Amino acid sequence: MSDVLKFCYLSLCIVFLSCGGVDSKKNDVEKTLTPSIEEEEEKLTQKTILFFGNSLTAGMGLEVEEAFPALIQKRLDSLSIDYNVINAGLSGETTASGKNRLSWVLKQHVDIFVLELGANDGLRGIPLKETRKNLQEMIDAVRSHNPKVKILLTGMQIPPNMGQDYTAEFKLIFPQLAEKNDIALVPFLLQDVAGNPDLNQADGIHPTVEGQKILAENVWKVLKTVL
Repeated sequence: MSDVLKFCYLSLCIVFLSCGGVDSKKNDVEKTLTPSIEEEEEKLTQKTILFFGNSLTAGMGLEVEEAFPALIQKRLDSLSIDYNVINAGLSGETTASGKNRLSWVLKQHVDIFVLELGANDGLRGIPLKETRKNLQEMIDAVRSHNPKVKILLTGMQIPPNMGQDYTAEFKLIFPQLAEKNDIALVPFLLQDVAGNPDLNQADGIHPTVEGQKILAENVWKVLKTVL
């Protein structure tokens, strides 16, 4: 009888210990999963700034981390401002090709949309009405995707190669669109960089590393008021 009691007692101990092991393993799994869940929640709550532009945004001729969007990210991080910067710049982009690419870019949530397009239109002499129309349609599309989005438009100027009238009207497109749509405006993205050989690469168009730093400052002056 004593042996039977001992056996029963031993069996109960094994059962309890086994249950304890299951609970322990369950707790370990929960602890392992918890950080992943928290990380996912953080990604969902983190706000996004998307820079949509051409080679100036892409940082043509430089490393991606040297382009002004990456420098903006560093500024945000240094100030502990929780935004994730996405560089959606594509070299050679015109307003027409940008408009066609926009729907793909907007598949993700965007809180602040920085629109930097138009320079290639001006350099190619594309009709100004077309450039204005494309920019307006992109602004409308971004707002349709997210009515709460904040939009920042970067102004652009071009050399007088296409004639004074074309050059002057091109310059006016950006402030007029900004006023019409009540959006923030960087008056001239290439301010203090354009025409300076020390701040541009050999092609005389694309900023050097130092030039990109100035672009970042030009954008930051306005972006900080939008954040």
